Amino acid sequence: MTAGNVPRLVARAAPLIAAAILTACSPGADATDYDLIIRGGTIYDGSGGAPVVGDVAIRGDSIVAVGVLPATASARSEVDATGLAVAPGFINMLSWATETLLHDGRAQSDIRQGVTLEVFGEGDSMGPLNDDMKREMTEMQGDIKFPVTWTSLGEYLETLENSGVSVNVASFVGATTVRVHELGYADRAPTEEELARMQQLVREGMEEGALGVGSSLIYAPAFYARTPELVALMQAAGPLGGMYISHMRSEGNRLLESVDELLTIAREADVPAEIYHLKAAGEDNWPKLAQVIAKVDSARAAGARITADMYTYTAGATGLDAAMPPWVQEGGYQQWATRLRDPAIRARVQREMRTPTDEWENLLLGAGSPERALLVGFKADSLKHYTGKTLAEVAKLRGTSPEETAMDLVIADGSRVGTVYFLMSEENVRRQVQIPWVSFGSDAGAPATEGVFLESSTHPRAYGNFARLLGRYVRDEKLIPLEEAVRRLSALPAENLKLRRRGQLRPGYHADVVVFDPATVQDHATFEIPHQYSTGMVHVFVNGTQVLRDGEHTGATPGRVVRGPGWRGWSKASP
Repeated sequence: MTAGNVPRLVARAAPLIAAAILTACSPGADATDYDLIIRGGTIYDGSGGAPVVGDVAIRGDSIVAVGVLPATASARSEVDATGLAVAPGFINMLSWATETLLHDGRAQSDIRQGVTLEVFGEGDSMGPLNDDMKREMTEMQGDIKFPVTWTSLGEYLETLENSGVSVNVASFVGATTVRVHELGYADRAPTEEELARMQQLVREGMEEGALGVGSSLIYAPAFYARTPELVALMQAAGPLGGMYISHMRSEGNRLLESVDELLTIAREADVPAEIYHLKAAGEDNWPKLAQVIAKVDSARAAGARITADMYTYTAGATGLDAAMPPWVQEGGYQQWATRLRDPAIRARVQREMRTPTDEWENLLLGAGSPERALLVGFKADSLKHYTGKTLAEVAKLRGTSPEETAMDLVIADGSRVGTVYFLMSEENVRRQVQIPWVSFGSDAGAPATEGVFLESSTHPRAYGNFARLLGRYVRDEKLIPLEEAVRRLSALPAENLKLRRRGQLRPGYHADVVVFDPATVQDHATFEIPHQYSTGMVHVFVNGTQVLRDGEHTGATPGRVVRGPGWRGWSKASP
């Protein structure tokens, strides 16, 4: 259903329904003193209910009325939304805009899709940092350079807000980050004293406003953490309202066992849990998705608070580290690269890269062949000419095996080398879109089609994840109605994250509002040419300030830190 084609019954009833909403929800509102009125749009309020035609009034940073305003109501500015959808701003449940926002706070690729909140923290978070971690963060920077002026996660988020960003920002504490803070990159369990310090770091992060703890268990050194360690971290976060969110230990050969581990952590720590970028990776594992859904549905029916998020593509993006065994990566990048120079170790790594196993997650084997591994991110200028080529193509050019080529590139580039792996089935993506407990995340930064961002390629999800949902899967394939898609982009993640006054179009809520054309919203980014903006988003407001006007960025940076339920400042803050 498009905004311009609302069923006749809803259209006839809309003025009465909206008038009731206006009367009931905004008593005493001064209808002649609004800062902004968005008039005549088809309102999808985030609840998942049927849309109504009406108006949204904003004063300052808040929504003050939703419904049919009298024609005499006045405002400093008005937006005609006739024939357009009006919805709450979208929440990017898995954002890697941590560095792109430091360079360019406009978040162009996401704002142009209606994203008003970026959520960070997939395993690694931008704090807490010690001196060694600060030094490493500086040394490992790629195209984007920035000074590391913060220590805690809260300080990082405030750095973004103070520097000026167009989107709101929030974060989980990274389980990997607190582990590295205390253990470095060692492959061992923490001592009781180390674990106690890790728990304290989690508590401090929660009190600074973190949303919970995020893990990414396929990667070293996160791979070295066992289940009891993760339970202990969540036992620190849980009393402060935190949730557990995880890139699970396996999305392929041990997918079902990894879901069981997530459910165990949620149960033993008594916390909600979410699966990052739900998928069944590798063709042999595609049939497992049905069992995953059944496991989660069963847990939810028994009272567990389990959810998931996803991106709308059949390929993932990470690095060449996901093609190599975790043991060779112990100690961090420098020790990893040193080992890869040893002929005996290289021979062992090459053998293990070619051998199917359940012991670790090999995305190169999961993709099926080196032709299905696309190299998109190089740090060294001398290697950038390989950008956009497959690992198979580069191996042929260099006259070495794909496994040797991968090792050589990691050494030469001084990084893990950004890589796209084609892993999933379109049938499973379509099925996941229809699951009511699944929200959406790009798993990408928020770049622009200019400047330093063009120095590297990227996954098209950085520019198209949300528009692709609305255009391809909602409008064209009609997998879910638009009101359900909006709920899953706004109210569902806001509720899961326990956010205050965000995620719906309701009086008293922050004025994060998007206006778009359901008939034309469309992604354009491709794997071959990813740096292309989506279209169809017309206006975007963040905390009441217009950031997108008629499809173009205004340059405004009204974004704020959005804090979780454990924030120590809630007692002093307004509700």
